[in-house]
Amino acid sequence: MLHSDVSATTPSEKTNWYEYPIRVQPHHTDYGGVVWHGTYVTWLESARVECLRAVGAPFDELVASGYDLPVVGIDIRYRQPLTLGQLAVVKTRLAPVKGIRLNWVYEIETKPATPEQDNAKRPSDLTKPQVCVTGQVTLVTVSMRDRKVVRRLPPAVSAVVQKVTEAFGPEAHI
Repeated sequence: MLHSDVSATTPSEKTNWYEYPIRVQPHHTDYGGVVWHGTYVTWLESARVECLRAVGAPFDELVASGYDLPVVGIDIRYRQPLTLGQLAVVKTRLAPVKGIRLNWVYEIETKPATPEQDNAKRPSDLTKPQVCVTGQVTLVTVSMRDRKVVRRLPPAVSAVVQKVTEAFGPEAHI
């Protein structure tokens, strides 16, 4: 998903969102050139996994430590469509953790293209960013050993939560 003309946010930048850039490709759309609703779910997961990698906690290492984080809830609000060729950014962060649920919040917004990025110079791409989608994904920790929900966050998961919160939590960089 990452392209040479777009790059992801790193924890060193002053923001409380991790930003995952995208460009709408033909396989993301329906026959009318509008992003298919299920594509947004894929982008949310990609942003979450890349956020973990950006803070030094790759998802594959979490799984290797014996834990998985399956989705148990998802809420998406479609506000306006993205269309073929548009640049956008998936913004995500981990909401404050209470109990065993990890709630990731999201915004997908248009990203104005520079002339170097988009030779078509479509007016809709060159305006101020607009929020297209908002959402929340809820995860729980599951032991890989017995596939049961863990009732207390294990140290490996708590360490990941701490890294993400320090880099991109609601209080980060304020």
